[in-house]
Amino acid sequence: MNTPKGRSHGMTRRGLLAAGSALPLVTILRYPASAAEFEYKLATGQDPTHPVNTRAQEAINRIREATGGKLDIKLFPANQLGSDTDLLTQVRNGSVEFFNLSTSILATFVPVAGILNTGFAFKDYDTVWQAMDGDLGTYVRTQIAKTPIQTVSRAWDNGFRHITSSTREIKTPDDLKGFKIRVPPAPILTSLFKALDAGAAPINFNELYSSLQTKVVEGQENPLAIIATARLYEVQKTCSLTGHVWDGYWILGNKRAFQRLPKDVQDVVSREFDKSAADQRADIAKLADTLRQGLSGKGLQFLEVDREPFRQALAKTAFYKEWKDKFGGEAWAQLEKYSGKLG
Repeated sequence: MNTPKGRSHGMTRRGLLAAGSALPLVTILRYPASAAEFEYKLATGQDPTHPVNTRAQEAINRIREATGGKLDIKLFPANQLGSDTDLLTQVRNGSVEFFNLSTSILATFVPVAGILNTGFAFKDYDTVWQAMDGDLGTYVRTQIAKTPIQTVSRAWDNGFRHITSSTREIKTPDDLKGFKIRVPPAPILTSLFKALDAGAAPINFNELYSSLQTKVVEGQENPLAIIATARLYEVQKTCSLTGHVWDGYWILGNKRAFQRLPKDVQDVVSREFDKSAADQRADIAKLADTLRQGLSGKGLQFLEVDREPFRQALAKTAFYKEWKDKFGGEAWAQLEKYSGKLG
């Protein structure tokens, strides 16, 4: 995605998503690409209109300006460079330097990252950000840094996940029994829905729309921003506001590539991605109401559900005990600082 085109995307669609101001063209054109000492790639899985990409592009522009053009990062949205699991391999081996990845997929490589996706752990956003900017987030970032990759900023917001369906309405835990639902290739999400007796099918995001369209699966679960930007409302009828899992994004860097940058440039990268993380969190919060209205206008019916019966049904299964055993007592203690006692 070249930069002027990315700017055009933002100007034509940003009104829908209220995702921020136009990118300063003077910043984009000030430094020719050939002048950059470091030319890196940032890959994402989200549609160009998603706040992840508008805010990431703004961070990239600020990084280029603040480093005097020394670091030039090109943004590749919408899985242009491969599926999420492909890109995770690429950032590990350094062929892609930066990658925005949900915690749920990262857990396939750094298992403890999945603790953030524990079912019904976070009751609201206040609890989420206390955890992510506090001891739990620090613990997870430390574990990620023990691998060939590292986080380069605070967590971004993927939102609370909700269930959509093209067949039955999901209102109670019993409605999930035998329900064919797509989940990301994320062990904890597969485990959550299997515990509630749903037919969980792990499918990569770039195959999600076609899987719903061809009825390989009846439904899926994602935050509203993803449901909107991926146009899933075209192939789904109802959205049950279960908020069963909160999911975040990490901007991941290949450790060798990041450490090749001078220390002052590393600091600029983290500072500007932190700023965009805060902006993107605010975007998602603002979008919650406007997206719901917009999706309703496109024919998606919203169902208010009582989350407590779902939480109780999950607690009656072995779900919490199994995941406590997998994550370990130290990690689980960090989670329960914010979630309260689980199971």
